[in-house]
Amino acid sequence: MLHLAKMAKRVLFLGLFTLGAASMSLAQTAGVGTWPTQKPIRMIAVFPPGGSVDQVARVLAPALQSELKQNVIVENIGGASGVIGTAALTRADADGYTFAVVFDTHGVNPSLKDKLPYDTIKDIAPVILIGTSPMVLVASKNSGITSFKQLTEMSKAGKPFSYGSIGIGSLGHLSMARLAKQAGFDWNHIPYRGGGPLMQDALGGQVQLAVGSEFLVKPHVDSGGVIPLVITTAKRTAALPNVPTVSESGFPGFNAPAWWAVLAPGKTPPAIVDAMNKALNKALKTPAVAEKFKSQGIELIGGTSETAREFIGKQIGIWGKFVIENNIKETAQ
Repeated sequence: MLHLAKMAKRVLFLGLFTLGAASMSLAQTAGVGTWPTQKPIRMIAVFPPGGSVDQVARVLAPALQSELKQNVIVENIGGASGVIGTAALTRADADGYTFAVVFDTHGVNPSLKDKLPYDTIKDIAPVILIGTSPMVLVASKNSGITSFKQLTEMSKAGKPFSYGSIGIGSLGHLSMARLAKQAGFDWNHIPYRGGGPLMQDALGGQVQLAVGSEFLVKPHVDSGGVIPLVITTAKRTAALPNVPTVSESGFPGFNAPAWWAVLAPGKTPPAIVDAMNKALNKALKTPAVAEKFKSQGIELIGGTSETAREFIGKQIGIWGKFVIENNIKETAQ
């Protein structure tokens, strides 16, 4: 009798569990409702045209449009290292029709800026971590710099250099600031409003050095417009196999990858976030998208929205600590 009672309890438990799971599934389906059939999806690129965020968004949009059977419109809202575009995201209706593609600055802005117009945790729902990539330090052709070894030797001798990045608090800025502090180099940071303007000045020789994601700089390396000196990840990249890492160039352990993610307004129904996550994962696996990103040095990650949330949280901790400890402040751009 005792054995039968235990079996009855187990059957009851499994029945309730199954019912609960079915109810959850129905709730998720109900949460999606008619999405995404009601109107086009707005994809905010939080940096100006020409940079990696803009390019990543525009590579993703057609594949996502095909997957969702709905128009996906990319809108550039740049400024303040991604804050203006992210703020626009948080003000949008949380109905599953507005998302944003952000860059690594998203993980630094909470500690860099005195007051954000949104709460990075409460007002934003991570959807997917698209991928990571090395940052590449390049030299303008008229700078006279042809190798990282030459640059370090001249820097150690006291020659000052200026380098541009996509903005204060960008991973490019912080990685070079960390390198300069570690080595005692006299390097001056010049912030730009995005990758497009940065590379224009690097190509034109208005700035000696520029640091940007491999996705941003590789086309200009391939065309001979700039000279690649070093990459910021622990291992060399297949897209630029002859470019050494910072770590193997006299600074062991140096590792600072760039990254991109898709976000939604914080109150977006979880079922829609999950559905968008699944659609994005499928889009990332389409041959055209996967090959394009691979050719530009982006290592695709994808996975769940929780994977994105955990990664972004760690980035906020790592670089936020560096910003605070080194008293890095935002200045007028």
